[in-house]
Amino acid sequence: MNGTTALPPWFPTAPCTPGRCTAHPDATGPSPDPDPDPDPELRAGLPRAVVRLVAGTGGVLLGVLLAPAAALLPPAARLALVRLWTRTVVRAFGVRVRYGGNPVATGPLLVVANHVSWLDVPLLAAVLPARAVAKAEVRRWPVLGVLAALGGTLFIERDRLRALPGTVRAMTGILAGGGRVAVFPEGSTWCGRERGRFRPAAFQAALDAGCAVQPVRIDYRPHDAAAYVGDDPLGASLWRVVTTRRLTAEVRLADPLPSGRYPDRRALAAAAERAVARPDRRTGSPRVVPQRAVASDSANLSPSSVHQRARSRPAAASSSRTPS
Repeated sequence: MNGTTALPPWFPTAPCTPGRCTAHPDATGPSPDPDPDPDPELRAGLPRAVVRLVAGTGGVLLGVLLAPAAALLPPAARLALVRLWTRTVVRAFGVRVRYGGNPVATGPLLVVANHVSWLDVPLLAAVLPARAVAKAEVRRWPVLGVLAALGGTLFIERDRLRALPGTVRAMTGILAGGGRVAVFPEGSTWCGRERGRFRPAAFQAALDAGCAVQPVRIDYRPHDAAAYVGDDPLGASLWRVVTTRRLTAEVRLADPLPSGRYPDRRALAAAAERAVARPDRRTGSPRVVPQRAVASDSANLSPSSVHQRARSRPAAASSSRTPS
């Protein structure tokens, strides 16, 4: 996601910036977006925006307070509570949600989605509660960082390339134990009209655990209001969300991908990317922008993969990029 910390040269980044991608839909003057939303009345009034901000923030705080008690519930009840809570919080912030797609595979699951906004996380949790993978900076976010930690988020030190194999091992352990892990393989947030390539590292966990991959596509209308890119402050993004009328999120579940059908993580990542991609309206093919990433896929690994397990196929070396 975004942040003001300087990134290492191997870290994939999107060309999307707040100046180009997050102008409010009703902003005056020419839009930096080549395909602006046509409705000129998309801004909510100040009283409504304040109510949304208070209600959404209050819902998040309530989740933090109730998290220890919820941990004592049976797994099924806890997951149902998570779904209800995340849907309630997203709606409190003024976001309408439409879910669609095919039935979810049962059992352990690696959930992968395109990445546009901080809203992506609760949207996924509302339909597929899972252990999320996030950058370490999220742990320091006010309120949301505490909630992420209580939810069992796997935090990544994204400037420590050597830490990646350990993260993938942790993901594999969760999946092998029957759990779910959610990750955003683009490695950065994108504006929603352009997207990045899926980095393959996280998919090694699915191969090692022998579990399916569930691709999910997330779209927002209007795009600009939800985009959380570059060094956009979280407070500015929150305000942009609550001041937008009729902000709608669409979450589509594609067909699950059995990992055993693919020879390696690169092929599996490519298949998931195709499942998530939306065709470009002009060319009919997915609009993909290459990310700035220079490290090789096998960087900083010993000759034998750290992901090889006695009960799984030999694994290729890990990706150079953290999976989220």
